[in-house]
Amino acid sequence: MVTYGRSEEAWEGFESYIKTLITTRNLRSVCDIGGGANPLLDRQFIEARGLDYTVLDISEAELAKAPGPYHKVAADIASRNFPVSRTFDIVVSKMLAEHVRDGEQFHRNVLSLLNDDGLAVHFFPTLYSFPFVANWLVPERVALALHRLLAARDPYQYAKFPAYYRWCRGPTGAQIERLRAIGYDVLEYRGYFGHAGYYRKLGSLRRVHAVKTDYLVRNPNPHFTSYAQVVLSKPPLSVR
Repeated sequence: MVTYGRSEEAWEGFESYIKTLITTRNLRSVCDIGGGANPLLDRQFIEARGLDYTVLDISEAELAKAPGPYHKVAADIASRNFPVSRTFDIVVSKMLAEHVRDGEQFHRNVLSLLNDDGLAVHFFPTLYSFPFVANWLVPERVALALHRLLAARDPYQYAKFPAYYRWCRGPTGAQIERLRAIGYDVLEYRGYFGHAGYYRKLGSLRRVHAVKTDYLVRNPNPHFTSYAQVVLSKPPLSVR
């Protein structure tokens, strides 16, 4: 259930992983949490599979940037008054969990969106990786300036938002038990080491980071992951 790898695997492979899950399990309805301006799955795949695809985001402005006629819902996934009008076969999020203020409520609300035997798959950065600890501790204006310096991407289409890192941890025993206590079956929890993209402009620090990443891949510690991917399942009513 608990495995480890390099962060490049996740960044390059998460979309393909979700597509494979949808295809092999013949999932029909998808909710993309926090997809906002950049939904995870492309229209070609959605239409080819005949998917019922919903993008849910707290920001109407971000949803308005999304290309194509996605079904869009503006709502706060971490709200204690989160409205549930329907359920899905799979709920996915990429780089969203760190932005919610209440990690427990986030996971409870996602559970309420799942059909029995439905899947929730989340990819997120973790504490206590140094860049994310820094992002967590420094004032937001400083974090924004550092992000612009180190992350080469369009700030309009890929805007930066405050990060809180609630329940954003590697595959520790405590984290797994918290998810089980809510009502999930934890099918997979994969921790990833390294984030070379943040260090590509930093010369010797990049080399030091590469050595540290190599060591952690060989000697994994769940407290020092940089990212994690978790696959959760909602048990059928008969076993809850």
